[in-house]
Amino acid sequence: MAINDVSLTSGMRSNLLSLQDTVNLLNRTQNRLSTGKKVNSAIDNPVSFFAAQALTSRASVIDGLKDAMGQAVQTINAADKGITAITAMIEQAKGLAQAAQSADATEVTALNAQYTELLSQLDALAGDSGYKGKNLLAGDTLSVKFEGNALDVIGFNATAAGDLAISNTAAWAAPANIETDLDSLDAALVTLRQNSSALSSNLSIITVRQEFSMSMVSTLTEGSDKLTLADTNEEGANMLMLQTRQSLSTTALSLSAQAAQSVLKLFQ
Repeated sequence: MAINDVSLTSGMRSNLLSLQDTVNLLNRTQNRLSTGKKVNSAIDNPVSFFAAQALTSRASVIDGLKDAMGQAVQTINAADKGITAITAMIEQAKGLAQAAQSADATEVTALNAQYTELLSQLDALAGDSGYKGKNLLAGDTLSVKFEGNALDVIGFNATAAGDLAISNTAAWAAPANIETDLDSLDAALVTLRQNSSALSSNLSIITVRQEFSMSMVSTLTEGSDKLTLADTNEEGANMLMLQTRQSLSTTALSLSAQAAQSVLKLFQ
């Protein structure tokens, strides 16, 4: 039906337009209440929609980096536990070497055999200190990405023949051999402390960045919500008012129709 096929009175058309506007506002309010958002698409508010989308996108990127930081922390923790265990084994090895200094030849041979086994187990510990394919005690480098930059956590070779350089001299055939091995054990403990300190420093950096990333994700998400979320209390009040207006508009339209129908009575 064409628009001009039926002519409405001025009052009816005014009330009809008012009712249509009210229905549109009701639909918008219902949509906001159901989704919890006042901006659901670019049509609602292009500036707020795209600004919120940019904030949400950045928050998502940082959140992914934060998860990777958490895994990096676990890798460093695994290395730290390995260092703690290796340190304990070196202390045991020192005890064996010190005991050998006052033992007879038979006992020295037995103590040296235990010492050799400890060094073997120490190497095994270093090899078992990895996490998800990264082992900082096997010389691997862990690259941790932040937003805008990265940190390389450099490992070291924590085996007896590696950076620890622990010797096992001539099966302790002479007292000087035992002294040499004791010196190498002391030097290995220094190496462990130095590398442990470096790992702790890197861990502190990652932890701070991880906490910062959590705060940034929260800030960005809150900013996005402020641009798009609806005030449910306000929208609830709007719903009540619009329902009242709809009822009044329907009544007014009915009255306008009755006024037009009164003209028919003149011809009856």
